[in-house]
Amino acid sequence: MTPRIDLAELDPAEMEAVLESQGGERFHARQLYRWIYRRGVTDIERMTDLSRPLRARLAAEFTIGTPQLVSEARSVDGTRKFVLELEDRRRIESVFIPDTPAMTFCISTQVGCAMGCGFCLTGTMGLVRNLTAGEITAQVRVLAANTGLLDQPFNIVLMGMGEPLHNYDNTMKALRMLHSEDGFAMSPRRVTLSTVGIVPELERLAREPLMPNLAISLHATTDVQRTTLVPPNRKYPLALVLETCRRFPLKKRSRITFEYVMLSGVNDTTDDAKRLVKLLSGIKAKVNLIPFNAAPGIPYERPPDERVAHFAQILADRHVTVSVRKSRGRDIRAACGQLIVEGGTKKSAAQHMALLIR
Repeated sequence: MTPRIDLAELDPAEMEAVLESQGGERFHARQLYRWIYRRGVTDIERMTDLSRPLRARLAAEFTIGTPQLVSEARSVDGTRKFVLELEDRRRIESVFIPDTPAMTFCISTQVGCAMGCGFCLTGTMGLVRNLTAGEITAQVRVLAANTGLLDQPFNIVLMGMGEPLHNYDNTMKALRMLHSEDGFAMSPRRVTLSTVGIVPELERLAREPLMPNLAISLHATTDVQRTTLVPPNRKYPLALVLETCRRFPLKKRSRITFEYVMLSGVNDTTDDAKRLVKLLSGIKAKVNLIPFNAAPGIPYERPPDERVAHFAQILADRHVTVSVRKSRGRDIRAACGQLIVEGGTKKSAAQHMALLIR
């Protein structure tokens, strides 16, 4: 039997073309998109503005792939972590963070991650595989349906499992699908993409017509320090990443966010803060300090609050916009760097890293 086409993997133009090739009308694609994204309906038989004969034919020829919600954990602070199972039984985690100040979905782009960042639990999985565009957008559909936000505004941060720019084509296709006016109509201003700074893909992103907010995972102020914490720095050192950021096109009033996980006794000194100010000179930047969230097997500690405050004050005194991220969901292991599911190994991380830094 010929496998049924998965409508959840199609952008609007692809869906129009597929429906037309099957003898349908192109405008039915808009109807399907509204049902799938705006109303969270994946049973074609329930799409009542389509004729009964058309629904029967579509149900026979197409499917709408949606991950299964395996479990949900709720934090005392309102954060909710969802474990989703994909068609191949692989699992990913997505997080709903309320009132930040908007409602925010933290979405994964890969099963595991190849970057191997020393402070991140996800990195210990290695890279199992990339997510498809449909699997990326499906997380938004599942979270919106389960949080009652299908018809409400929310933000998206691509800060879950995986490196978005290491899965560039699927990530960007997913953003175009989410942007569709018949889907969630997501403004790029409501989407933030976080990356360690894979320079060729950063340069591709700079040419995209649909550009999300950009966050760079910096985490260090010297190449020696950063290579230990963020292994891709061997191929894309600080100077190269920051020069690419200086050339990055930004809209008026927009800034690049530089994320900086603070590790006690590692990158939290006064000298680090002063070096960070110099590194960001000439960039429209804001710094998001992230006190380390402890995780099993990760050999770092969270710095004292007063040290974090002192570091932030040094930046502020030198006119760098700075904020300290309030950790959310730490009690359910849903905070930054804590997402992990079974299925990856450190060996696979090393294999995929070798491909990246060649």
